[in-house]
Amino acid sequence: MQTSKVAAAYDRWAPIYDMVFGRVFREGRSDAIKVANAIGGRILEVGVGTGISLPGYARGTKLYGIDISDKILDKARERVKAQKLANVEAIEVMDAEALTFEPASFDSVVAQYVITAVPNPERALDEFARVVRPGGEIIITTRLGAGKGLRGSIEKLLMPVTSRLGFRTEFPWERYENWAARNGTVELVERRPLPPLGHFALVRYRKLSGDVK
Repeated sequence: MQTSKVAAAYDRWAPIYDMVFGRVFREGRSDAIKVANAIGGRILEVGVGTGISLPGYARGTKLYGIDISDKILDKARERVKAQKLANVEAIEVMDAEALTFEPASFDSVVAQYVITAVPNPERALDEFARVVRPGGEIIITTRLGAGKGLRGSIEKLLMPVTSRLGFRTEFPWERYENWAARNGTVELVERRPLPPLGHFALVRYRKLSGDVK
């Protein structure tokens, strides 16, 4: 997967994204937003897409939305304007693997159905850990691959197709475990199955206190 090809894929998704994915991922979005609202403060949503999540955040929060696709962000900008979402600081094109923010800039980082869509997921996760403050959270909704067995084999077979569509089918939980152990600045708070079919999960990491990496 390459960043330019992912951006092009989501440019194509822009006109129909809400119709295709809105209902399917509604529960996961809602659960992630509830966690971020409970933390409050300044929230970075990575992969904000059409801005479908933005109206759900508490008005007392401050939101910064980024995505790799400018065309899909046009939908988010329209939503912010139409719904007068004054708590949205900015909607900006940015690469999840190379965030331009200073360390500890956010109280939480929300990444909904994004990790399996970036070319280098662990690099993006490192960036999330860098820009969230100590005690803050990285809140992820994500597809979890089987890793082995029949389902794992099918996921591997589908990868050439789904990569062109802008996401991975093959992404086992072990990749999160290995990343957290290597990064060393986060601790797992929660891992909870989400619909459809339990192939997705809400995953939360808390940034540990101490030196900001």
